[in-house]
Amino acid sequence: MEIVFRAVFVFFFLWVVTRAVGRSSLGELSTFQLLLYVTMGDLIQQAVTQQDYSVTAGVLGVSTFALLTVAFGWINWRWRWARPVVSGLPIVIVKDGEPLVTALKHERMSLDELYAQARQQGINKLGEIDLAVLENDGKVSFFTRDSEKSGAPDTQPAGG
Repeated sequence: MEIVFRAVFVFFFLWVVTRAVGRSSLGELSTFQLLLYVTMGDLIQQAVTQQDYSVTAGVLGVSTFALLTVAFGWINWRWRWARPVVSGLPIVIVKDGEPLVTALKHERMSLDELYAQARQQGINKLGEIDLAVLENDGKVSFFTRDSEKSGAPDTQPAGG
């Protein structure tokens, strides 16, 4: 039973760490960060199981993480008021072509990162952007002022 308590503690610790790191950091990982997370995973395994290499300890640790992940998903789905706490909310970072510096600073996202994300979407300058939203997963959704795309969305495919 101690392994379950350790797994619960480590799960919540990792949840807090990922919330504290910020969304812009979670969108893309550098090679060093990937290696750091893999190493951290091994250290977490040791912390959860106290280097108990039994199959039971492994199953208990992984099962606890899986159950907590499902529980967080259910809480997120069931109670709207819990969503900002559990998974965060999308944040507007560009409005009418102007970057919202306060929002970028709060999310620890630099203008260079914003420009890079825009270039990857084929956007040459921020003036083309009507709205940019930093999503919960760290990706940025751009809505441009392109007149062809500004109409109402299709509700069904055009048929012949």
